[in-house]
Amino acid sequence: MHAAAKHRIVLVVALVFPTLLLCAHPAWAEVVELELVLAVDTSASVDRTEFALQMKGLAKAFRTPAVLEAISAAGHGGIAVTLLQWSRPDQQVVAVAWTRVFDDVSATAFADRLLAAPRLTTGGGTAIGEAIKKSLQELSLNAFEGRRKVIDVSGDGRTNDGIAPDLMRAIAVAQGVTINGLAIMNEDRNLDQYYEAEIIDGPGAFVVPAKDYRDFARAIVAKLVREISGPPIAGYDRVPPPRRDLAHR
Repeated sequence: MHAAAKHRIVLVVALVFPTLLLCAHPAWAEVVELELVLAVDTSASVDRTEFALQMKGLAKAFRTPAVLEAISAAGHGGIAVTLLQWSRPDQQVVAVAWTRVFDDVSATAFADRLLAAPRLTTGGGTAIGEAIKKSLQELSLNAFEGRRKVIDVSGDGRTNDGIAPDLMRAIAVAQGVTINGLAIMNEDRNLDQYYEAEIIDGPGAFVVPAKDYRDFARAIVAKLVREISGPPIAGYDRVPPPRRDLAHR
């Protein structure tokens, strides 16, 4: 997207959603390396088994040595992370509240909470723009101040409801927030390309494809390690386009 077009989108959305631009944390906010929203698809296309595979995969990831090592390397502050379940515009629900994860014990405790989290949204369309909007609200209202802020969107379909993702993506980038994607490609073999074109943006943005829900556990580990460790290079440039992890396509 050209800079002028992106600027116009930011201005339009600022008029419609002015509170999204108010992202200052209170002075007493706890400093962490990363604020991370795990935004998980629970729309009508996700059945009970597929939901369970996502939760088990996330829980297993926070017990995996590679993820634990990345958390340890993040320093004393660690990371702050929350789980958001999303589907249609009126179904955007925090299922696990913001939690500071900084060592093996806190990571295991968070994994237990992920595994125990019930499904709080059922059915409905695929409203990725609304998921980004809710994620930005959560980033602005929590009690942490991260050096980096990331929204981790995972899903198995393209937007078919709610706000257009590129509008909310522009707001996110204007706030210094990175949006990464995990494209579950059991129904749409080109979903990773859609995520790259329409969803992800920001410093170091990338997409990790999962062949199906059973591949989710492998993909989320790779994604979390990369997100927690941070962009591999300093700075950010939209040319060339963001990287995709295509090793497991």
